[in-house]
Amino acid sequence: MKKTFILDTNVLLHNPEAIRMFEDNYVVIPIVALEELDKFKKLNDEKGKNARAVSRFVDGLRSKGSLSKGVEMENGGILRIPVETPDIKLEGLSLDRIDNQILALAMTLQQRGADNIRLVTKDVNLRVKAEVFGVKAEDFESHKVNIDELYSGVATIEQPVEVINQFYTDKKIPLPDHGLNPNQFVIIKDMTGSSSQSAVGRVSWKEQTVVPLAFGEQEVWSIKAKNLRQKFAFELLLDHTIPLVTMLGPAGTGKTLLAIAAALRCTLDERRYRRILVSRPVIPLGRDIGYLPGTKEEKIAPWMQPIFDNLEFLMDQNGESEETGEGTLRYLNESGKIILESLTYIRGRSIPKQFIIVDEAQNLTPHEVKTIVSRAGEGSKVVLTGDPYQIDNPYLDSNSNGLTYLVEHFQSQELFGHVTLTKSERSSLAALAAKLL
Repeated sequence: MKKTFILDTNVLLHNPEAIRMFEDNYVVIPIVALEELDKFKKLNDEKGKNARAVSRFVDGLRSKGSLSKGVEMENGGILRIPVETPDIKLEGLSLDRIDNQILALAMTLQQRGADNIRLVTKDVNLRVKAEVFGVKAEDFESHKVNIDELYSGVATIEQPVEVINQFYTDKKIPLPDHGLNPNQFVIIKDMTGSSSQSAVGRVSWKEQTVVPLAFGEQEVWSIKAKNLRQKFAFELLLDHTIPLVTMLGPAGTGKTLLAIAAALRCTLDERRYRRILVSRPVIPLGRDIGYLPGTKEEKIAPWMQPIFDNLEFLMDQNGESEETGEGTLRYLNESGKIILESLTYIRGRSIPKQFIIVDEAQNLTPHEVKTIVSRAGEGSKVVLTGDPYQIDNPYLDSNSNGLTYLVEHFQSQELFGHVTLTKSERSSLAALAAKLL
């Protein structure tokens, strides 16, 4: 039996392709949702882009028939924009709110015999209200991953002691048959448990072997890895053959600091990249930075302060005085060696030969992450960091954000590396707060 999917505005803003993702079923866009989309069309951010894409797609169907009666799409589904007025009263709810109007429409269509109604929305409260009033509701889950089973980038395997000894002697062992991924880190332990012998390596997909770490023990801009997983992070960050790296972990695990230290080394010391481009989603106010006073640099400064904090820490660790450190930061900024940019201005660009860091990437949708990664030009490296349990975007969660989506879909690719950091190294207080709070 065919189903009828009623799409909330936030689903269309989340992914304009959603209209075509319900196979040969009925897809309903409430007229009030189109009206709400109209408010976003002039914006220059991702929501504006998505709103315009939906409008163009719907407009393209007008020549095929009446949208109010239903028009067949290429996938066999029927898109309909009903114009009938809902004849349902929602006890205790005002129909002045668009969410409630969409719910009333769903209830009206259900009472009039529409097939198997499903209200699809990213709004948790609307899903709850729908269930209360007897309408089946669901999240838009085409980009959902299971966060509890998310790839960590690290595997522990058991091997005979002879294999561990061979690893130390030959500096490699054949790739074990354990379903490992390219660039995955491997902790090898004695399978008998009779000894404490162990080894640590990384999968070399090209050679089909496990090889020792090449960079993990090195000091990078006067900082050294404080735990094993930070060593793994440096291994991925400093290897120029891996152009896409993701790092997940709670606050204080060193994600941003390690990324910036590696970027400074690869750009300033090794001159492998022309410049460092650092960006973070502008989420707290829920607006484009144009609403804030001042120049572009002054507008994004509040969101970029954590980046400055990490840069100042690296200058201190490098033994520079406060005055010298400020001079170095001024040089990096004025020379264009490091650029702090809003994601709003990345779309449409091609960014070659740059070390690109996207911090707090858990606040991005899968579509936004695709847009960013596809901007990377020849010779660029893209590093995305974030904590999937600390999300400010109201329509994303730990299972549906762009960062976890990227990890899930790229884990088997040779150009990709990932590690989940687990231990807080910021301070004993920060570690205790992360654990208890």
